[in-house]
Amino acid sequence: MTRKILIVTGDAAESLEVLYPYQRLREEGYDVHIAAPTRKKLRFVVHDFEPGFDTYTEKPGYTWPADLAFSEVDPGEYVALVIPGGRAPEYLRNDPELRKILKSFFDTDKPVAQICHGPLLTAAVDALRGRRVTAYPALELDMQAAGAAFQDAEAVVDGTLVSSRAWPDHSRWMREFLTILRAKAPVT
Repeated sequence: MTRKILIVTGDAAESLEVLYPYQRLREEGYDVHIAAPTRKKLRFVVHDFEPGFDTYTEKPGYTWPADLAFSEVDPGEYVALVIPGGRAPEYLRNDPELRKILKSFFDTDKPVAQICHGPLLTAAVDALRGRRVTAYPALELDMQAAGAAFQDAEAVVDGTLVSSRAWPDHSRWMREFLTILRAKAPVT
């Protein structure tokens, strides 16, 4: 039986934060599905840092098809969840179907990897209270408001939750997540 992992995302997600875990987890032997508000071709973005800008810049990125809509997801079919960042989490957190999916993963203590602005989604279902997390550094106050202890680190592991700041931290983020996956949901 192939183990399935779900990535939840939408338009304006950071290209690398979707496609790196997608490819890395497939390489490891997992069947990875991307869910979005609807089945469509998603339009990702590239966030980069340029001299003279106070924050990151945003440019058009890759496109990629969503495998299924949030309304089609059965969380029980998946062993783990990945939540990329970018701007997508800002509007996705308002989707009631997605909030049901997120809650299911936390209620069953399945492994969850979140990065950058992704923790805005887990905060929307009150899954960060009492946890240690990291996120894009500008979200420190948001994480504290959600009841989390923010740490500015490449990756923070709290039980089955692995969080990371942004795409430059991918290697450490996926290394920590795969350690949990191999223990809780190994590929057979």
